[in-house]
Amino acid sequence: MRRFVITVVAALAVVVAVSGAVLAGTGGGSSVTRARLERSLPTEFARLYADQAGLLGHRGVTPASLQARAMCDKGGAVEPDVGPGSNWICLVSWTDPNVPMPPEGYGKFEVDVHSNGCFTAGGPSKLVGFQTITDRRGREVTNPVYEFDGCFDPNGDNTPTGNEFPSVLNVTTTALLPDAERKVSLQLSCGTGSAGCQGTVSAAAGDTPLGTVPFDVSEELTTSLHFPTPVPQRAQSVTFTVTTTVGVGPTSPVTLPVPPARP
Repeated sequence: MRRFVITVVAALAVVVAVSGAVLAGTGGGSSVTRARLERSLPTEFARLYADQAGLLGHRGVTPASLQARAMCDKGGAVEPDVGPGSNWICLVSWTDPNVPMPPEGYGKFEVDVHSNGCFTAGGPSKLVGFQTITDRRGREVTNPVYEFDGCFDPNGDNTPTGNEFPSVLNVTTTALLPDAERKVSLQLSCGTGSAGCQGTVSAAAGDTPLGTVPFDVSEELTTSLHFPTPVPQRAQSVTFTVTTTVGVGPTSPVTLPVPPARP
């Protein structure tokens, strides 16, 4: 009887160990959460950004004045926002009169989060600068916010921040390839954000309208739109006008070349 009890206890220990490994692998029960990352990353970023402003001689920039906020996502819409990994994306907004923000109002940071609550983040060079910068004395120095490390308290505040930013819609087609009926398609991609991308795209070849097609794309996915009217034989380009009702799209029409019609 004693041997039986020991065997059962050992078996249960194995089950618990395996279950724990599965939970760790999927992020279940992890201290790495979206809320903790959304609180810690902008705090560390703002501190280092203020250091950068001092190097550049930009006065009046403090961690508090930047009002930095973050919205973080792990693996897109198909994965829970919990657990360590190199597939975290954080959208960060801040206020600096020296650096105008893009229409969407934020920069995209790629973040590698470790199981110990520490992370490495890299930001967009068009907003934070390159790996080295020229300081106010003309010296080449390391840019503190090009890539930076930080940590959060694994037992810290885990209540949702409520931070949300719109997804950015991009036209990813670079050249049109009309089909046998000279109809064209356009590929769109929707980036990380709170509600995906919705709206319409209107196409025209000169004075000839090719149709208006709706789109509804989840974050971090792509779609192809097919326009019903053929492109005229002598048309050299097609102009696409994107109108978004959800998300942020191109601020001006996109014109793409059309290859010459075959004789």
